[in-house]
Amino acid sequence: MITTTRLLSSSAFLLTVTAGAAAQQPAPPAPTPPLTVAKIVGHDAVAGCSKSASLVNTTEYIVSCSNRTGPGFVEIHAKETDVFYIVDGAATFVTGGVAQNVKADTPVQSRASGIQGGETHHLVKGDVVLVPAGQPHWFKEVPTSVSYFVVKVVKP
Repeated sequence: MITTTRLLSSSAFLLTVTAGAAAQQPAPPAPTPPLTVAKIVGHDAVAGCSKSASLVNTTEYIVSCSNRTGPGFVEIHAKETDVFYIVDGAATFVTGGVAQNVKADTPVQSRASGIQGGETHHLVKGDVVLVPAGQPHWFKEVPTSVSYFVVKVVKP
């Protein structure tokens, strides 16, 4: 009886602590419904894309600005096609191939530590890259920094 009471008390305590910690984490903004009228994102909001910022987030697409000063993880999006437009800097970008040490972040996105094979691209200002859903892609090297807009087209 004492063991059962302690077990129930411990479980209740852990549930309370976990719920409290979860409540303190800010939830990411939920996507808004599809647009029914034009949306303008003013030049002040995009201002050269020198820092990361979400500009539009709907159930159909996401438009954001990103700035990297180093390499990232390999990403594989199950339902998003990425369209990158490089606005400043340079990077070595790898697409395709076989992702190594894949770990699922969410049911619709996985990350990996590297890519075996694939195609290597040297991206510079003005380049546009389209990466279809399901294809591994990776900012492998960023010598100083790279700034870019990305439009994520979300498949239903």
